[in-house]
Amino acid sequence: MGRASPLLLFFLVLGSSFAAYNIVTMIFHYGSSENLAVADDVDGHLLFDPVITMPARVKNRKISKSPFHVALTATDAPYNKWQCRIMYYWYKKKKSMPGSEMGGFTRILHSGNPDNLMDEIPTVVVDPLPPGLDRGYIVLNRPWAFVQWLNKTTIAEEYVLMAEPDHIFVNPLPNLAYGGVPAAFPFFYIRPNENEKIVRKFYPEQYGPVTNVDPIGNSPVIIRKDMLAKIAPTWMNVSLKMKEDPETDKAFGWVLEMYAYAIASALHGVQHILRKDFMLQPPWDLETHKKYIIHYTYGCDYNMKGELTYGEFGEWRFDKRSHLDGPPPRNLTLPPPGVPESVVTLVKMVNEATANIPNWDTSEPLTEKANGYR
Repeated sequence: MGRASPLLLFFLVLGSSFAAYNIVTMIFHYGSSENLAVADDVDGHLLFDPVITMPARVKNRKISKSPFHVALTATDAPYNKWQCRIMYYWYKKKKSMPGSEMGGFTRILHSGNPDNLMDEIPTVVVDPLPPGLDRGYIVLNRPWAFVQWLNKTTIAEEYVLMAEPDHIFVNPLPNLAYGGVPAAFPFFYIRPNENEKIVRKFYPEQYGPVTNVDPIGNSPVIIRKDMLAKIAPTWMNVSLKMKEDPETDKAFGWVLEMYAYAIASALHGVQHILRKDFMLQPPWDLETHKKYIIHYTYGCDYNMKGELTYGEFGEWRFDKRSHLDGPPPRNLTLPPPGVPESVVTLVKMVNEATANIPNWDTSEPLTEKANGYR
C-alpha cells in the first residue's frame, strides 16, 4: 500500500491513545478490578462485565460507599428456619472480611409470633396478611412484611439488602448501589417486554416505555431505605392486584411477586443497575469466582459420572425441597468428580455451616406448607 502519510499515522496514534484513555477511565469509574471483569468478545472488543445495564444519569457520578443492612424475610416453617440459620452463619463469617460493606442484620419474621430462633438471629416479628388474602401464595407476604418493618424499625444504615433464606454469601459483598440508584440481579425469566399486554394492566403507557420495567425481583436488591419505603406499599398493592387478576396470576405464577416489585419500582421512576455478578444459581452457573451470593433455588441432580440429569432424580442430588419438614443432615456427601465448582462449593458451605451451628439436628414438626416458596 506504500508508505502511510505522517498525518494518517498521527490520527492512528491519537485514536489509540483516546481508546486507551477511555478504558482506563471506565475502570476507575466503575470501581476496582475486584468488581469489574474485563473480557474479549469474538470481535476483539472489550466487554465490561458484570455491569450489564447502568442508568444514564449515574454514568458520571462519584462512587461513595456506604454499609447496608441485610433484611431477610422468612416464616417460622422448619423449611425456612434451617435455610435462615445457614444464611446467617455465612453472613457473620463474610461481614468482617476485606471488601465487605455489610452492616446489621434482621430476619423479618412474617408469621406473627416469635419462634425459637429469636435468640440466635436478630429478628423483628411482623404480621402475615389476613387469612386467605395470599391465596396460598406464601411469598405475597413479603412486600407487606417490608412495609411493616420499615414503619416500626429504625436502622443505622442508609441502604438495605433485600435477601432470601436460600442465599449464601460466597464472597464478601460490597455496596453495589451507586448513590440513589439501586443495584439488582437480572433474572432471565423476568421479561416485561415479552409480557407487555399484562404489564400494561399495572404500568400504563403514560408512565413510559415497558423497558422502564427492569427484569428483576425484589431480591437480591441493594437500595436506599427511603426509596424502599416509598416503593414497598406500591409493591404490596400491585402484588395483591396481580393475584386477583386470573390472567396475570396464570401468566406469572410463582414469579408474580417479582414482577410486582419491578413494576412498582418503575411506577416510582426507579431503575436499577443490573449486576450479573450479584448472584449465581447452581447448577446452571458453574463457578463462584467473582460472584457474591449463591442462590440454591434449583435442584442439583447428577449421575456418578458427574453429568447433569436435570428433570429426573440423579444418583447424587442436593435439593432444598428434599428437606421440607426439617434440616438436612450434617456432613452431606460431596458431589462426584466432574460436577461444577459451584455445586461443590455450595455443598461444602452447607456442611461447614451445619457442622458449626449448635443443635443443628433438632427436629421440629412441619408448621407451614412450603407451597409457593422459591
